[in-house]
Amino acid sequence: MNTALVWSIAVAAIAGVLLRPKNWPEAVWACLGAVLMVVCRFLPLAQAGHAIVKGTDVYLFLTGMMLLAELAREEGVFDWLASLAVAAAKGSRARLFVLIYFVGAAVTVFLSNDATAVVLTPAVYAAVQKARTKALPYLFICAFIANAASFVLPISNPANLVVYGKTLPPLIPWLRTFLLPSICSIFATYAVLRFIVRKDIEGKLVQDSESAGLSKQGRFAAWGIVATGIVLISASGFGLDLGLPTCIAALIAVLLVTRARPQSLREIASGVSWSVLPLVAGLFVLVEAVNRAGALSSVGGLLRWCAAMPRLGAFVASFGIAALSNLINNLPSGLLAGGALQAFPVSAHIRDAVLIGVDLGPNLSVSGSLATVLWLIALRREGEQISGWRFLKIGFLVMPPALLLATLAVSLLSR
Repeated sequence: MNTALVWSIAVAAIAGVLLRPKNWPEAVWACLGAVLMVVCRFLPLAQAGHAIVKGTDVYLFLTGMMLLAELAREEGVFDWLASLAVAAAKGSRARLFVLIYFVGAAVTVFLSNDATAVVLTPAVYAAVQKARTKALPYLFICAFIANAASFVLPISNPANLVVYGKTLPPLIPWLRTFLLPSICSIFATYAVLRFIVRKDIEGKLVQDSESAGLSKQGRFAAWGIVATGIVLISASGFGLDLGLPTCIAALIAVLLVTRARPQSLREIASGVSWSVLPLVAGLFVLVEAVNRAGALSSVGGLLRWCAAMPRLGAFVASFGIAALSNLINNLPSGLLAGGALQAFPVSAHIRDAVLIGVDLGPNLSVSGSLATVLWLIALRREGEQISGWRFLKIGFLVMPPALLLATLAVSLLSR
């Protein structure tokens, strides 16, 4: 097998996902790379199909979240939330920043980082439009908190499902390991991001005397989101797969709110970014191909090397997987790391540090996580554009302190 060619195809496909040449959708590039792997016989068709099937739980999870987001948009939940946020800020841009940040943390914790990107970003955009203030300082919150709070609970990031697979810990053992590191991550990210945008959030907001109301259907949609969060936490507490419960809860919410009217269902279905699903499937196939090319054993060897360093091993593992995530996205890097951890078991503190690197490390760049890609898609839908260079300049300041503190915390807990 031509290992160099396999890696070239994988890297080119992921670069296409991130850079979107010709403005083609991200899914096109991931699927082209996957098809090339099969056509060039670097991956048998049967194995490519198996790789796609492995992502079923993630597809169901994302489908449920996207359906809920579109339902909320259609029923005016975002406009209502915007009114509440602006009213609660009492004319202060800085207070609005704090409110959005900790609401974003709550959404990430209980509904996942992808929900923050898909559900919260439009609500934040509506709020800043209503308040007539600069949008970017508040929109950046949605991207950074989506990763910073994504390991509070097992449900907080689909990457957690990928890294642990069938060995995902139940809720209580998870909290013992990751609650303190998560607190470090959330507050370190807040402190640095707040400092960076401090001048943009000075002064007063424009307060609109008219607040958006919420219709009966809108209230049902909002309660549907809350109910989905409860379902997710319950499933996590029992150690169950999360994708199917999420999707079922979302479908029930959509059917109840729309009363199964065909026109309403079509409107919601047409607003969902379905291309995210083939994008994720393509990434699963690309990772399977590079695993066959020797990536699995290489990553396993590096993890064993980290485990041999009693003091620095966790930091090398977390920062190393963080760097890989920013190069190839954290879903592929999580798949590689998860496969290596299952094939080459290492000590618990190395495994935990790897998870933190996969979840938090992507705050460096727009290429880091699936949540950030979804955030960019949500921004484009609202007519906003963020350059990769601008994000990188902020991420270079925001991510390292948070990752350092979170890794230090998980290392201390494991002793």
